[in-house]
Amino acid sequence: MIFKHDTVIVGAGLAGLRAALEAADVADVAVVSKVYPTRSHSGAAQGGIGAALGNEEPDSWEWHMYDTVKGSDYLADQDAAEVLAKDAARAIYELEHMGVPFSRTAEGTIAQRAFGGHTRNFGEGPIKRACYAADRTGRVVMDTLFGQAERRGMKVYSEFQLLDLLIRDGRAVGIIVYDIAKGEVHVIHARTVLLATGGFGKLYRVTSNCAANTGDGVFLAYSAGIPLQDMEFVQFHPTGIYGLGVLISEAARGEGGVLLNGEGQRFMEHYAPTIKDLAPRDMVSRAIMTEIAEGRGIDGKDYVNLDLTHLGKARIMEKLWDIASFTRIYLGIDVAEAPIPVCPTCHYMMGGIPTNVDGQVLDAASSIVPGLYAAGECACISVHGANRLGCNSLLDLVVFGRRAGRKIAADLKQIEWIDLPTKSEEHLVGKIAELKERKIGVKASHLRADMQNLMTDCCSVFRTKDDLEAALNAVAELKEQYQEVAVDDKGFVFNTDVLEALELESLLTLAEVTLISALAREESRGAHFRQDFPERDDENWLKHTLVRKTGDGPQVSFKPVTITRFQPKPRTY
Repeated sequence: MIFKHDTVIVGAGLAGLRAALEAADVADVAVVSKVYPTRSHSGAAQGGIGAALGNEEPDSWEWHMYDTVKGSDYLADQDAAEVLAKDAARAIYELEHMGVPFSRTAEGTIAQRAFGGHTRNFGEGPIKRACYAADRTGRVVMDTLFGQAERRGMKVYSEFQLLDLLIRDGRAVGIIVYDIAKGEVHVIHARTVLLATGGFGKLYRVTSNCAANTGDGVFLAYSAGIPLQDMEFVQFHPTGIYGLGVLISEAARGEGGVLLNGEGQRFMEHYAPTIKDLAPRDMVSRAIMTEIAEGRGIDGKDYVNLDLTHLGKARIMEKLWDIASFTRIYLGIDVAEAPIPVCPTCHYMMGGIPTNVDGQVLDAASSIVPGLYAAGECACISVHGANRLGCNSLLDLVVFGRRAGRKIAADLKQIEWIDLPTKSEEHLVGKIAELKERKIGVKASHLRADMQNLMTDCCSVFRTKDDLEAALNAVAELKEQYQEVAVDDKGFVFNTDVLEALELESLLTLAEVTLISALAREESRGAHFRQDFPERDDENWLKHTLVRKTGDGPQVSFKPVTITRFQPKPRTY
């Protein structure tokens, strides 16, 4: 079946919903979501959304921009960082007017708290910049935006998996989707396509990401010949629950929680003397892993403690209720009485589909791909550079989601309909049928586990050339084995066996691109730490990495970083 809409937005997280709301007034907009929209991963964000409102103490957007650039280890494009910081206050008040129930100060203004890497007066000390709704900020923003979409009667294709991106004469003209509930393949014909498919944390064994974050949109853009940018920069959040990866928000440290090693020491004082436990995530993750490697984990094990006990039960229940709840559920721990065992967990991808500040996708020559847009974690603007500051992700989603939606609305005035490629879905119908018909083969879950172990062991917080090369060779072997993947479930209704097999192709390809990018960058910067090249090298590596699919295999190239206000300098906290 072929459906037809002016624009189709793939992904119902905050970036997709915000873009859809912006374009819905002038166009027929459809939103395609792999899960029911309010289960999108944006809802998992806990701690807050950054903006220099100055409600708790004096602040300015220039300080916010500086922190964003410095936190990125100077790899962020500074024109994009300026847009983010300047537009932050407007975005917060817009959300407030839409109905987001932010926590309040005694005076009734939006409450703010400290978060990692956010400082006053260009790095002098921590500042309260994170606007929040207890520790469920993403959840309430998500519910509010989805409520706005429902109010407008927007068409939502819920539980539809993206299978392919349709390009004709160099222009995006639609997508192919898989109806998970029925096992049917459909085409959605559109004048414009926005990818807002989120990250791909399922590359790793332990991650804070939901099971649906498999990078489908990023993979399909790459398959269409669009380069992927800065894929080596994978953020590991320092405080995932040990063994599970479930996130303990930075809000816990923003409210005064501290990290302790096996000797009971508050060790972040040695790594970031000025802002201590509120240093950027890459620095805290490396500090934890260093403490563990040097034998100062708890009881000699590979975790440290996050201690909230001194905050008191009343403050915890008011500000950190969700954290207290799921820590009790998963670990049987009362955080007011005992510390939480934590270690780094794969959290966020700084790299992805290259775009400009209006969400337009860029090709290898940095030219605009007509009709194709991207926003959110799947996009690389690059506003986060080598390391994203906490609270800047929700801000990124609503600021650049809105800008992408506005650009789509403007562009639709000039974009005409063009025909779809003929029989565009037939190869995918055949691919799924072949998958079901295969009698003997390897299970997707086994290959996925092998890939996740490789990425975790060889391409996480610390990296070396030998490890990256070994992992790259092993992933090539897994891609060969993938050709023989078989499924047990031969049915049509909610066939998760088929879905996981399709997702695995995305993950294996993105693992390969991530490893190639990490191997190419012979320096340490932000979340990318090469033990064989432990220093940042601005002379040779102050540039973005691009990897493009070609007939001769992946091709690596580079492009300059946009520097406007802040020249790179040593990154100390």
